[in-house]
Amino acid sequence: DGAITTEKRLTTGMTPELRECILYLPLYNGVKEIEIGMPAGARCELPPARPAGAKPVVFYGTSIVQGCAASRPGMAYPAILGRRLDCPMINLGFSGSAHCEPELAKLFGELDPAVYLLDPLPNMNAEEVARRMPGFIETLRNAHPKTPIVLIEHLEVGDAPVTPSRRPGYVKSNAELRKIFEQRVKAGDRKLFYVRGEKLLGDDGQGTVDRVHPTDLGFMRMSDEIEPVLKRALRASR
Repeated sequence: DGAITTEKRLTTGMTPELRECILYLPLYNGVKEIEIGMPAGARCELPPARPAGAKPVVFYGTSIVQGCAASRPGMAYPAILGRRLDCPMINLGFSGSAHCEPELAKLFGELDPAVYLLDPLPNMNAEEVARRMPGFIETLRNAHPKTPIVLIEHLEVGDAPVTPSRRPGYVKSNAELRKIFEQRVKAGDRKLFYVRGEKLLGDDGQGTVDRVHPTDLGFMRMSDEIEPVLKRALRASR
């Protein structure tokens, strides 16, 4: 039936003490069943309780959000931020398919997160951003008037410093996103947050595998830039 079974010994010789472990499932392959074996005499307990009513952060975006080119699932930037901020996260990254369709906004509106983080611009051109993003945000805002929304610009691609011709398309997309952000803030939306794209990957060209998709280094740099803004958004959600 095409099923693949993988067995892996994760470690041996661990000292006998309780540790909190997080299990990340594959970023692309589906999983039907998981079994975890432990030595005789070991025990497994529930982790310490998180704050009552803790809500997840919902990440929406492209293959970058999904975690393409991360060395392992736990190195996608939503996973890194989930560990740093000790909060649940829902990764809704769709490789090549983040186009802010209105139908998708309605589905996202059925969720009840602490924060929405929107990072779809690498799959969108400037015209799409101008045409679809305002309605997408408005649908989420109508469903959740008080839920913070974080907007992420298109990152500066890795070879842009030496190939300036890479920039014009996404510079226009970022300008459209910034315009939408400023218009909404001016209209009174105080729960909207913004992350600029220039520093998301650093400035040395070493943060990607193909000038766009981040390596683990690139994901760490993205997390460093996004974390303070996401912290502010989480504070605003309380």
